Amino acid sequence: MNQYQEAADYLKGRIKGNPETAVILGSGLGSLADKMEEAVVIPYKDIPHFAHATATGHKGNFICGRLGGKFVLAMQGRFHYYEGYTMQQVTFPVRVMKLLGIKNLLVSNAAGGINNTFRVGDLMIIRDHINMAPNPLIGPNNERFGVRFPDMTRTYDREFIRLMEEIASEEMISLKKGVYVGLTGPSYETPAEYAFFGKAGADAVGMSTVPEVIVARHAGLRIFGMSVITNEGYHFADDFVNDGADVIKAANEAAGKMTVLFSKLVHRI
Repeated sequence: MNQYQEAADYLKGRIKGNPETAVILGSGLGSLADKMEEAVVIPYKDIPHFAHATATGHKGNFICGRLGGKFVLAMQGRFHYYEGYTMQQVTFPVRVMKLLGIKNLLVSNAAGGINNTFRVGDLMIIRDHINMAPNPLIGPNNERFGVRFPDMTRTYDREFIRLMEEIASEEMISLKKGVYVGLTGPSYETPAEYAFFGKAGADAVGMSTVPEVIVARHAGLRIFGMSVITNEGYHFADDFVNDGADVIKAANEAAGKMTVLFSKLVHRI
């Protein structure tokens, strides 16, 4: 608890306004933060007890600025279990942001498409998830943040989903909706694993997001999630390979649409 508080106290002296919404930006999507106005950029390495972002496409900055006309916090890059961090380190920033007064958490990620109607570049609203990684709440419960057994029935806020669908319709941006399955990585999935998770009800697969969402729900935050489909895991030609550079490229190409959608959602909530 002391570490959470030390990080929060440091950031309180740097951030502007009283932001109630935070955004976690995934692989290749950090450029959304570049659109923030009056931005204060704080490298993770300067924040007490924060880990360092080592994943490709994650710049490693904590940013406070205006987005959609409101002050928000943004993580330009996240931490992953596959980087060798504990689940407590991966989710540490979420609890710090809770101490800073955040009420809403918007998360984004790059994901592989399992649903065979999805194409590279599609945007998918996360309506639910399947967790295939260690649960970050394992261990003694911290009652200052939430109850021992938090409910996950309506993890992704239905009002936020309705607002995003309304915004996308106004902007004439097509959206998918589906279930995200979170794995540990860092290896990509085999064809058999893609098929397995598809039969289990997943529409997209990735290596992040779910731990942060679980901790955010434990802390009582309202959550919206969106995936950029960066590769298609349902047809495998003889020369098919999953390539990290292609994932970043596809995510970058979707960043413009993401910026429009997230900015307008922040404005309306």
